[in-house]
Amino acid sequence: MKKLILKYHFFVLGLISFVFQSCNTKFRVWVGTNNEQKIYNLKYGEHKRQKMDIFLPSDYPQDAPVVLLVHGGAWKYGKKEHMIHIQKMLFNYNIPSINMNYRLVSKSKKITYREQLEDINAVIAKFNELAHKAELQPDNYILLGESAGGHLALLYGYQNPERIKKIISMSAPTDFYSPEYLNSFYSKYSSPTVQNVVGTKFHRKNMSEEFRKASPIANVSNVPTLIFQGNQDFLVNKQQGLTLDSVLTARNIPHKLIFMKNTGHAPRFFNKKKRNSIIYPNIREWIRS
Repeated sequence: MKKLILKYHFFVLGLISFVFQSCNTKFRVWVGTNNEQKIYNLKYGEHKRQKMDIFLPSDYPQDAPVVLLVHGGAWKYGKKEHMIHIQKMLFNYNIPSINMNYRLVSKSKKITYREQLEDINAVIAKFNELAHKAELQPDNYILLGESAGGHLALLYGYQNPERIKKIISMSAPTDFYSPEYLNSFYSKYSSPTVQNVVGTKFHRKNMSEEFRKASPIANVSNVPTLIFQGNQDFLVNKQQGLTLDSVLTARNIPHKLIFMKNTGHAPRFFNKKKRNSIIYPNIREWIRS
């Protein structure tokens, strides 16, 4: 109990300077009866979207990884509240987590996936400053992303293996450049969105190198990866998950593919049975394995 009280005391003290900087009336801290904590809308940057929620259960080992949740929404929609059910599940299983908003893709504001990766980096840098106050280790993260957030989680994780210990990808786009993608029907309707995400004109017969750089399959590194893919996903074609699985297999990178039959996009939203019997148990097992 003394350890829990000290953990709460020092972590909240460490937040004070950030609270004063935020000037945000929606910032709030909840403390439970066992000194578990939920910190909402903590700023990690100056943009109005740059806020995060931190959930710290009552007790966890010092070497516990922090799960960083990245929401979906086609890179230009969505918010962290869409991931709150996953964050609550992790909290209930004594797993510390961060749930982040990020700047949304905008052609007029010149925001692409690169700025979104910068936001992930900023969240990690901010929490690294506070990690010791929560009796956690810096640069000890698991990235969990859904749909467009899965793409960002994969890309950031593979580019930063010294910080990211594992990745969990749910219904994520993985390939914007291969012949298989370019020749698919999926590329016909996804390419306008991908063009805005990358910030470069999409020329099917003369593809810019920028689309390869934005593709997780071209950036894989030795970061263990859990992949969820539905066989009836019409928003992100099933081949996206299967292609990543093939690349990871060829590179001998530890990974697991959960390929779900009769399942569409982001199934945890629409199928409570799959969520509770397949998705959440596999997420917990992957985190703790």
